Amino acid sequence: MGGCHSYPSATKEDHKTLHPSDISSEKLGINNNNLEERPYLQQQYVCQRITHTDMFALTALPPGVDKAEWLASNTVAFFKHINLFSSALSEICTPSTCPSACGPGNTVYVWTDDHGRKLKCSAPLYFDYAMSYIQELLTDEDVFPTKAGSVFPTGFVFLVQKVFLLFFRTLAHIYGSHYRETLALGLHPHLNTLFTHLTLFCRQHALLEPEDTEPLQDLITALGRQGFNPVIKKTLTHPVHSQFTKCAILIV
Repeated sequence: MGGCHSYPSATKEDHKTLHPSDISSEKLGINNNNLEERPYLQQQYVCQRITHTDMFALTALPPGVDKAEWLASNTVAFFKHINLFSSALSEICTPSTCPSACGPGNTVYVWTDDHGRKLKCSAPLYFDYAMSYIQELLTDEDVFPTKAGSVFPTGFVFLVQKVFLLFFRTLAHIYGSHYRETLALGLHPHLNTLFTHLTLFCRQHALLEPEDTEPLQDLITALGRQGFNPVIKKTLTHPVHSQFTKCAILIV
C-alpha cells in the first residue's frame, strides 16, 4: 500500500448521511522511476480469462431495447457480481491491511458526505459505504422502477455514471491491493473477465471519463492487446424490469 496513509475513520453518524455527491480521488506524489509492482500486468496473468466471445456484442445496446432499461439491467447484474467478488476477499481486506481506500498508482479514494466533509477512511469502510449507497439506489422505485410503464427519472444516466465509478474503484482496489490473494484463490481469470466486461460496457455507453480509469489504463491496454473477449455463460431472465424481459449477462 505504498503511498497510502491511514486517516481517522468516519463515525457511525456519518454512515447514515454519506453519499457520493462529490466522489473524488486524490493522487499522491510518486516517483515514476519507483512505481509500485503491478503483477496483474505480467503476461502469464494478463492473458487469463474464463473463455471467449464477442464482448462488443455483449455490451452493445440490443436493437429495440430502451437504453435506460439496458443500463438498469446491467447495473443490477454488475452490482451482484462485484459485490460477490468483493465478499470473497472480505477477510483479507481489513482496516489493518487497508487503512486507506487505494487504487494502483498511489491513488487514494475519498468519500464526501452531504456536509462537504472529505473522509479518508479504510478500504472496507469506503466500499461498505459504496455498496450500501448503490443498493439503496437499486431498491428505490423512483430511481430504478420495476413496474411496467414506469419512467426513469431525469438525471438517471448521471446516477448510473456514479455507480459505475464506484464499481471501477472497487475492482481497482482489488487489483492494486489484493491481486496476489486473488491469484492464490485462482480467481484472476474471473477478475480479468469481470473487469473487461465492466470497462467495455462503460466505454460503449460513455459512463466513465479517462481520468476515472487512468489508475488501471495500463491494464486496460494490456487486456486489449490480448484480444480479450470474455464469454456469456448464461442468458438470464430479469424480472427486475418488466419492460425489458431478457438480458444477456456475464456470469463469472
